[in-house]
Amino acid sequence: MEKGSDGVTEPVMETYAIDRPLGIGQVAIPVGELQRSIGFYRDVLGLRLLFQAPPGLAFLDCGGVRIMLTESKAEELAAAGVIYYRVADLDAAYLSLRARGAAFVDAPHRIARLPDHELWMAFLRDPDDHLLALMAERPHTVDESTGGPA
Repeated sequence: MEKGSDGVTEPVMETYAIDRPLGIGQVAIPVGELQRSIGFYRDVLGLRLLFQAPPGLAFLDCGGVRIMLTESKAEELAAAGVIYYRVADLDAAYLSLRARGAAFVDAPHRIARLPDHELWMAFLRDPDDHLLALMAERPHTVDESTGGPA
């Protein structure tokens, strides 16, 4: 409760989750060949296929966020924004996905050194040439020769 300019006590209006996004529910990715893309997202990335629906849709789960693959004509294949997939162990995920045929653009590397952790990423492309990233937050690395930050 707050006193207004007239001295009358009024309830404070709080912002509740009803007036802003709660999180990401679904991401749509346009693809050229649905079955080829299902194979990549399910078999290479390891996402769980939820279901397929006509015309040319497939839904996968990524940590509670639905990924919707939508089959599109070549002229309708717009570049999707980069989707960053969080992984627990970036090096292990990189090696595992590479072994399953993922086309990586680069190897895992540090993107940023933040006050309490480091941000590491590795970028790859899906069958429709969309850029994706694997990302992991790691504890600070230490340079063995100096004992300081690497």
